[in-house]
Amino acid sequence: MKAAVYREHSKDPRKVVKIEDIDVPEIKPNEVLVKVEAAAYNYNDLWGIWGEPIKIPMPHISGSDVAGTVAEIGEDVSHFKVGDRVVLHPNLTCRVCYECTSGREYDCRDRKVWGFQTGPLWGGYAQYTHMPETNVVRLPDNVSFTDAAAISMVGMTSWHMLVTRANIRPGQTVLIMGGGSGMGIAGIQIAKLYNCTVIATAGNRDKMDKCLGLGADYVVNHREQGWHKKVKEIAAKEGGGGVDVIFEHIGKSVFPQAVSLLKMGGTLVTTGATTGYDSSIDLRYLFFRGINLLGATQGTKAGLEEVIRWVSRGKIKAVIDTVLPFSNMVEGHVKMADSQLFGKIVTTPQQL
Repeated sequence: MKAAVYREHSKDPRKVVKIEDIDVPEIKPNEVLVKVEAAAYNYNDLWGIWGEPIKIPMPHISGSDVAGTVAEIGEDVSHFKVGDRVVLHPNLTCRVCYECTSGREYDCRDRKVWGFQTGPLWGGYAQYTHMPETNVVRLPDNVSFTDAAAISMVGMTSWHMLVTRANIRPGQTVLIMGGGSGMGIAGIQIAKLYNCTVIATAGNRDKMDKCLGLGADYVVNHREQGWHKKVKEIAAKEGGGGVDVIFEHIGKSVFPQAVSLLKMGGTLVTTGATTGYDSSIDLRYLFFRGINLLGATQGTKAGLEEVIRWVSRGKIKAVIDTVLPFSNMVEGHVKMADSQLFGKIVTTPQQL
């Protein structure tokens, strides 16, 4: 089969990521072999290629956002059959620890992000891949493979942030930082699904307009000095005395200002720090306002199933910037690094 493999790290993906011929993986009794129809890009692909912030198994196949068709099942698999349309849950956990058995598999100490921390040669950028049956989700017929791959990781993580961790409620004012990113696009739609007033931020006029098109009620350019003052004015106009929930993944460049926008008892939930992690906050906001600062990583399989259900009902839409043939898939890494996109990039391993 064909797979996108790299055997060394580089800041330039075009120097190291190559389409190679490798063996189709042999599955274990509890696993499913999946013919990969679509695989979406994720920022952890770049981290893997760069070799930072963590080391990964080499040689490596990236790809954590995958949809496809069941090609073979192990002898212990009982819930899927050959030909089933599926999307994959990339959160690999032990399934036996206290955190896993209490419904918090995202806190498992043995957790690995499939397609990032796994290997050698185990990820989604290949014509075939394999996963434990427990990490496979059935895909409705009215959800395309490209849409499923595009929404799987960002949708599941955004659902976990807003619904599971921040416990959003109808009528709240929700600030979606980086609304033009894959995460932000999903966050806007989930917050509107809960009938919240959504203030989104984006880095340019085009992305700002597209955030409004997704349903955001207001949009602010977070690259402009004093952006947080504009958000504060909007929140005051809504009559809430501040923002109820902040959805954050940008990090150092915006974090202190974002914290200052929370109302009494408000919640900020974060899952990333693309501009840097060594931030600071004014602790007076923390104790005088009684705010909640929450972290989140990935999400549960049930969360992924919820997102796919709402996609099938047309209430959440996958937004795709570009679909690339597999022979040219490395260009997706370059485009993602340049951040000049709105929506997800998807590659189709069966189309060379």
